[in-house]
Amino acid sequence: MPEQPWRNPRPAPELTEIRNRVPAKNFVPQFVRSWWPALLWAVVIFSLSTDAFSAEHTDSILYPLFHWLMPALTLEQFEPIHHFIRKTAHFTEYFVFCVLLFRGVRGPRQGWRWTWALSALAIAAGYAALDEVHQAFVVSRTASPWDSLLDSVGAFVASLAIFLWFRFRFRRNPPPTVVPAD
Repeated sequence: MPEQPWRNPRPAPELTEIRNRVPAKNFVPQFVRSWWPALLWAVVIFSLSTDAFSAEHTDSILYPLFHWLMPALTLEQFEPIHHFIRKTAHFTEYFVFCVLLFRGVRGPRQGWRWTWALSALAIAAGYAALDEVHQAFVVSRTASPWDSLLDSVGAFVASLAIFLWFRFRFRRNPPPTVVPAD
């Protein structure tokens, strides 16, 4: 074969060589990696606000389960239990939502800041209010400002828990101090 100086003597790289040069995390933008759990949880909250999760439908599922566990349980005795379960679900879903929002607001940065926690809390409280507006348009649901307040309290407790977690985490394991060389 005659000399061909215009050709590159190095062969094309193999796929494994390319993968080693460009990590997989570079294919997904940081914004998407930070925010997708919170956005997915917002969709879950929205779906829980539909007719399928109204009090009548959850009652028809939970009462037989509780009646099977406690055969002497009457429907009148079950009503406060059902109410407590539903309100606990409000608190819990917004607790989780605020944690995921904090993760999204913080992004790739480390630590805890008031601005990140307040941003996550404000977004969660705003979404709670919009969720109650959504429920006002669902026939089998009722919109209640008290539910929105309970949702916001769940988000506030999550912000407090995140603050305490970061505070006690670094109290036990303080970040290393760098001593300047003389």
